[in-house]
Amino acid sequence: MLEILKYLKARYVSEKAQGIVEYALILAFVVIIAAGLFGGGSISESIQKVFASVKNLLANGAGK
Repeated sequence: MLEILKYLKARYVSEKAQGIVEYALILAFVVIIAAGLFGGGSISESIQKVFASVKNLLANGAGK
């Protein structure tokens, strides 16, 4: 029984979640910077434009 608990702990309590959070924070930082650099209007409009551009790039890249 103890071995099963050790396995479950090793599987689900790892540093993967920390890495995901770090990547999310970096992505948010990049979006804010891009919105400030390329946006002519409000920040929300700029963020929407950035995400739309990324979506289009991913859709075009997946279609090739």
